[in-house]
Amino acid sequence: MLTDINNSVLEYLKSSTLLCVEDSKSTQLIYRSLFEDLVKEVVCASNGEEGYDKFCKEDIDLVVCDYNMPILNGIEMIRKIRNIDKDIPIILVSAIEDVDVIVQALQLNVSNFLKKPIVTSEVMQSIENVSKLLIANNYIKEQSEKKLKELEKKEEYNSYQEDLAFSKELNILRNDFYYQMLDNQQCFALIDFFYKPLDVLSGDAYSARKISDDKVFYFIVDGMGKGLSASLSSMLMTSFVNHIIDKSLDSFDFRTILEASLEYIKPILLDEEALSIDFIIIDHKALTMEYAKFAMPPSLAQTADNEIIRIKSNNPPMCKYTRDVSISTVDISKTIKFLFYSDGVVENSVRYDNKLYMDFIEEDFLSSFTKDEFREKLLWKIDTQEDDMTFVFINQLTLNSRIDHIKKTFESTLDAVDEANNWYADIWSNFTSNYKLSYNAGVVFTELFMNAYEHGNLGIDSETKHKLLEEDNYFTTLEMLQKKCDKQITVTVNTIEYSSRQYITTLIKDEGEGFDTQILSKIFRDRKNFNGRGVYISRQSSLGIYYNSKGNAVLFLHRLEDEA
Repeated sequence: MLTDINNSVLEYLKSSTLLCVEDSKSTQLIYRSLFEDLVKEVVCASNGEEGYDKFCKEDIDLVVCDYNMPILNGIEMIRKIRNIDKDIPIILVSAIEDVDVIVQALQLNVSNFLKKPIVTSEVMQSIENVSKLLIANNYIKEQSEKKLKELEKKEEYNSYQEDLAFSKELNILRNDFYYQMLDNQQCFALIDFFYKPLDVLSGDAYSARKISDDKVFYFIVDGMGKGLSASLSSMLMTSFVNHIIDKSLDSFDFRTILEASLEYIKPILLDEEALSIDFIIIDHKALTMEYAKFAMPPSLAQTADNEIIRIKSNNPPMCKYTRDVSISTVDISKTIKFLFYSDGVVENSVRYDNKLYMDFIEEDFLSSFTKDEFREKLLWKIDTQEDDMTFVFINQLTLNSRIDHIKKTFESTLDAVDEANNWYADIWSNFTSNYKLSYNAGVVFTELFMNAYEHGNLGIDSETKHKLLEEDNYFTTLEMLQKKCDKQITVTVNTIEYSSRQYITTLIKDEGEGFDTQILSKIFRDRKNFNGRGVYISRQSSLGIYYNSKGNAVLFLHRLEDEA
């Protein structure tokens, strides 16, 4: 069906944001499925007041709204929108044919009308019609704005080259835990990363490699110096470490990796050049941490008794004259959190008292349950970023205090999707009266539960879904497949107490084949690719989402805010 739309309209829609105001969760899901690959972003709201609020806060290009909604109906919301924007295209959806409603809509310059129940082809035709109208109205403005600029000017060419260089740096980094948690019989851990170069040519680099179900290798390198030389040394070292790990996963030996890395980098380093490096192996079965730290700041480990253990460097900076490497081992049986980081994190000046962030890092680490919380504290305190910043934040959830547990299993049907959404909303109504927090949790749940249903248990991949939508057979196919599907979806909700605050973890597990979460890294780097939008939205509306190693279970986090 998408192929029937004029190419110029398709091009325009891909840069547009669509606001869908609809109180039915099922209809919201239909809208998302119809439009997620057609427009840049789909913003949903559940009533007229919320729709108007999102219109004011977001950069909206098109509006589709229902007439019969709570708090503010469609006409009332449109009237408020028209006080701000008299020209934005609006499509009104209604199950009634009240002449008075139609007259009011026409007076408010409603662009098109749709009658419920909605028909996919009619919805798409309406979107195309109002888009053509908007394109015509903005023709002169659009002609004056060139989307693609030739790389004729020197500064444009340099910018282009910098983008290429940074893309290359990102390809050198390796993260086996991108949107993935560590889950085995010994451990249930959330592994998060923060990588913020000061310039495109970063002196920092990192990797996180899964050696086995029980062992994880962490690597952070900081080129001691600035500019191209430090960046090249760090990237070359990172590239070699990843290469040798790829070649030796079946026969991994920590000391062999260290000695081979040293042998490789020494001839490359200049006489006055050195590298600060963390080589760390965590064995979650043996509950040990092996490390060789070369002039890196102390790694932090937090025990279940809220004690901070500082793990200091056991080697000088790595340089071309380095000969011996020391390896140390520490017991981590009582450790619930880890923080590994580069010098740039602690050497930033803070906003007050002429201090450096090193004076605050332990306090902030101790009070942070997630990477996002720690990052917010860090970025709020520092005045101006003065160096590349890299850190790894690990939270072993299995060792945290669980105070509540709710579990329910659902069938793989569209009716069960609605049932699950209502069930989850009821749970959150008991957790908090904070509407925004409950809404965000509901958005994440709806997206990820739908993924478990359609992609997980029914086995519809993205390419097939797009094809079915184009042929207008998507929902017919869902109903056919679910009749033959006996797989279930299990939802587990836990409440965790940490530092006088409560956190809600939700785990959605299907019985499908799973998927390789590494594909998400490639999807999110390609700005032209519209796949994976549901995962991205879920990440933005939570403290983090994490798939299991198989890819058939996903956990997401929210923090209960203090009641006003």
